[in-house]
Amino acid sequence: MHDTRLKELTGQTVLVTGGAGLIGSRIAACLRRTGARPILLCTLDAYPEGTYRDLFGVDPTDPDVIVGNIQNPDVVRKAVAESDYVIHAAALADVAACTRTPMEAIHTNITGTQVLLDAVAACERTRRLVFVSSASVYGNGNPEDWARPCEEYRTVRRLLEAVYGRVPAQFHEHTQLRPMSVYANTKAWGETQTALTLGPVGTSYTVVRYFSVYGEPQVIKENSHSWVVAWFATRAALGLPLHLNGGGHQIRDLVHVDDIATATVRALIAPRAHNETINIGTGTPTSIRTVAELVAEQYPHTRFVETPMPPGDPLGGYATTHRMEAVLGWRPTITVEEGVARYAAWLAKAPQAIPAWLRAESAATTG
Repeated sequence: MHDTRLKELTGQTVLVTGGAGLIGSRIAACLRRTGARPILLCTLDAYPEGTYRDLFGVDPTDPDVIVGNIQNPDVVRKAVAESDYVIHAAALADVAACTRTPMEAIHTNITGTQVLLDAVAACERTRRLVFVSSASVYGNGNPEDWARPCEEYRTVRRLLEAVYGRVPAQFHEHTQLRPMSVYANTKAWGETQTALTLGPVGTSYTVVRYFSVYGEPQVIKENSHSWVVAWFATRAALGLPLHLNGGGHQIRDLVHVDDIATATVRALIAPRAHNETINIGTGTPTSIRTVAELVAEQYPHTRFVETPMPPGDPLGGYATTHRMEAVLGWRPTITVEEGVARYAAWLAKAPQAIPAWLRAESAATTG
């Protein structure tokens, strides 16, 4: 898809739920560059106010920023009625938080999603909804995918085992879903419910399955094990050791948040994205240990510590990108090597992104 097609969004209003968060704010910035008007609906309670304003560039006093809850039907219906397109990125997106408080995950990721879907289904103005899902719906995949009885597959398997110590799963859009966490389960439900709610009324929708999102201005959260690049870089900047859960052999397909935003905006208007499910990934498997090594290149004398695997943390895998490239006419442009270096450079210029509780841990460790 040529960039000229993005001009179709000029003058259009796009509701972005969760629009003040990391991904939502990057999507909003991308929409503004196309000439669209993003309306951001968000609770603004996941981070300190300064994070939204100073790091994410979201002004709570902006009339296009709606401070509200996705579970409130009146707020949602009003916002949807003003919009030509909808991107549903609002979620309790932290795997560990969803595991600790499953009812909160259900309220936000299931009840909130249904409230939004009902509003969109009843609104004739909406041209398309993009539902933000996650590669976590695949779980660990199916090991039999690499067990096909032909020499080509056996050769590929041997090469992968030599590089990664095991065969990393490759996830196709038609791969059977095997969610391993509360968060993943809510996303799998949301995918199905989007089709069940919007399909019968003829409202166009697209499901985008994000792989591992990273990049500036990502800010870590306490008691979370998501967002490995931000965690590793922030800890390394303070001289703290990097925790390699399970030895760091998990595989991730790391996609920079700027590429995520571009792909999501393209999914809004790509003709072939109608009622499709699309992986948003790079197609490159990267181990957590490799991420640690890339971070250590930016911070000399960084130490590694092996720690147990947290519950619900999948071994992971990487995306097949054929459908993404065919449907969106696009592929990611930022490599993980470039992205890690960019994050470290940004963190040096934005030391306020390092939370006080982690600084206190560092001081206690070194004091």
